[in-house]
Amino acid sequence: MLRLVLGGVLLVAGGLKVIDPQTSVQAVRAYQLLPDGLARIVGWGLPFAEIALGLLLIVGLFTRVAAIAAGVLMVVFIVAVTSAAARGLSIDCGCFGGGGQVAPGQTAYAAEILRDVGLLLSAVWLAWRPESRYAIDHDDGIDDGEIEEDEQ
Repeated sequence: MLRLVLGGVLLVAGGLKVIDPQTSVQAVRAYQLLPDGLARIVGWGLPFAEIALGLLLIVGLFTRVAAIAAGVLMVVFIVAVTSAAARGLSIDCGCFGGGGQVAPGQTAYAAEILRDVGLLLSAVWLAWRPESRYAIDHDDGIDDGEIEEDEQ
């Protein structure tokens, strides 16, 4: 279930951003953490990375690697939102599209951080225990040695 939830969140987040890449770039710039050129690259590339990771997790392919990458993304998101809050920026996180400046008091930093911590814990669990039923990389418990013995 965690694989589907984390994958679904990443797929939706990336899908909502990929339809308007300029807004995604604007959201990355609003954090004021990256130089303009790098913010543009991250703003354009992040939606595709989220979609790819989401799809890998949903189908259960390279689950451990995808979970580790998703966990790294969650840590980056937590650090970025915490940094924005600590510096007194009033921005929308841009997590599901949108982003940029918002009116003071209209931020939801605590909820965003809690959500991302929950997703990070899901990613950690999946990196530790990547096997799951109905995944492409599902281990059915039969190793090659057992098959060879049965055939003989």
